[in-house]
Amino acid sequence: MTCCLLPLFLLPLVSSIMADEPAGCKIRITNRGLEMLKYETQKFVEEELSNITMPEMKGKEGRFQYTITDVKITELNLTHADLRFQPDVGLLFDVQNSSITLSFHRRILYWFFYDTGSINASADGVNINTVVNLIRDEEGRLKINNITCDAKIAKMRAKFSGTLGRVYDFLASFLTTGMRFLLNQQICPALNHAALVQINSMLETIPVRAEVDSYIGIDYSLLSDPIVTSRSLDMHFRGMFFELADENNTLVNYAVDPVIREYDRMVYLALSEFFFDSGMISYYKAGIFQMHIANEKMPKDLEMLLRTTYFGTIMLLNPALVEAPLSLQLAVTSPPKTTIKTSGATVAMTAIVTVMVLPPGQPPVQLSSMTMEAKFNAKVSMKGKRLAVHADLRRFKIFSNQSALESLALIPLQAPLKTMLQISVVPLINNWTKRGVQIPLADGMDFIEEVVEYHNGYIVIGANLHFSRGLRDMIETKMQGETDSTDNTV
Repeated sequence: MTCCLLPLFLLPLVSSIMADEPAGCKIRITNRGLEMLKYETQKFVEEELSNITMPEMKGKEGRFQYTITDVKITELNLTHADLRFQPDVGLLFDVQNSSITLSFHRRILYWFFYDTGSINASADGVNINTVVNLIRDEEGRLKINNITCDAKIAKMRAKFSGTLGRVYDFLASFLTTGMRFLLNQQICPALNHAALVQINSMLETIPVRAEVDSYIGIDYSLLSDPIVTSRSLDMHFRGMFFELADENNTLVNYAVDPVIREYDRMVYLALSEFFFDSGMISYYKAGIFQMHIANEKMPKDLEMLLRTTYFGTIMLLNPALVEAPLSLQLAVTSPPKTTIKTSGATVAMTAIVTVMVLPPGQPPVQLSSMTMEAKFNAKVSMKGKRLAVHADLRRFKIFSNQSALESLALIPLQAPLKTMLQISVVPLINNWTKRGVQIPLADGMDFIEEVVEYHNGYIVIGANLHFSRGLRDMIETKMQGETDSTDNTV
């Protein structure tokens, strides 16, 4: 009985551990960032409301029979619009005391008189209160879960034109009452569709699991629902690279949980040592931290120094090999380790360097094996929404795996091997890291004016936001891509 109950007692503990998984990547959007989003949101809402379609109105009032068609919103004046954080929920978009101008076509029969013309109407005291609830969906993606909307129009006025315009003025009150009711009924459904369908479609452009290159991918799944306060919206992502050949393998994050304390800039990105280490581990498992330098890839100065150093060894093995080509094989023995301190970021790497002689038509012959320890300065930078790292060799030493005496003999090789690293290995590393990796930001949004700050165990990048495309364009591009994909499938 005890053994059966034990898993039930452990379940809350396991759930707690899973829920408290540290984030490798965090993003904070502040009130300043929301101000930038407010303009795009207001423009998007105006476009959505402009596309509202109204049903045909028919009716009879006394001896008047009327038909109202072709209702169009010609102008919106959402001057008193506000976008702000709704703590523990998401976002609040609030419109107060704004106005809408409409035009529609009338057909009126009065006794034997038939008249047509246009009507211009204006709705004043337009109030729209919309609360958007943001959650983490099953895939770990940011999503609008539901929207609470309340729309009211305080009053509406209509002005008739045409021959009998003045005669029909008394109908204005009756018609505008019905029109105001219908318009009230159309506003919230239009905004619901915009949020739950169109904006969710745009949010799908934020990468959750994506390929970085032909070797590794990145996991940006949210670990929990967004944390919303009156000052910011914080999102905690797994922030873990993975090897494409073993994409279901999840690494355990033991790193320091990054902390964002600032609110001055529009957006902040925090990355822990785990974020970078998972990339190193994934590249290591993919086997890219290996290099074979021989023939034309071997610098002449280094080849001559190797021949001088190992001349005696070659003569003892086989004097006929004196003119045979030499090679260096470099193999990293374990994943490079990232260390982030207030002074900056470094990457430590240990590798085995093997010196070989290559007899023509015969297997390679090992001359020596040595251990190389190197430390690189890592400079983190942002461009648009791509994060890149540039490495510079900071410290280097080699020693023999065989004897202390041989380690002394290797001292002359220190400088040329260091140069070889700077010329061959460091560019190889930078070739992979300079391409950068996209951060979890929607298409059309970029970081600008970035400032990188280093802390113990993590970095924080503060930046402002730039929209390279409007919200409408971002949504239409996503939907067009889905249409093209469907057409190609068919």
